[in-house]
Amino acid sequence: MRTISVREAKSHLSQVLHDVQYGGAQWTITHRGQPVARIVPVEQVPLMLEQRIRMLEEQGVLEPIDQAVQAELAPPLPVGGGIAQRLLQEDRDAGR
Repeated sequence: MRTISVREAKSHLSQVLHDVQYGGAQWTITHRGQPVARIVPVEQVPLMLEQRIRMLEEQGVLEPIDQAVQAELAPPLPVGGGIAQRLLQEDRDAGR
């Protein structure tokens, strides 16, 4: 656990939060040398696929799907006899 004074924490808050969010660091904030608070990572709760997609749409990473466009998409082509699996295996073997 790392320690930082209130004054330093105010000056470097973005870096402290980055350390917590991406590095899993834990910080203790002190005031006049005495611990007064902790900044720790939030326990992650697994999200359902729909929640993840909605979150990525809200962040602008994904564009929301247009239901009219989705209805116009052709159905996937049927591939029988294990052809897809054989082609996938051939591709994997070629990469070795």
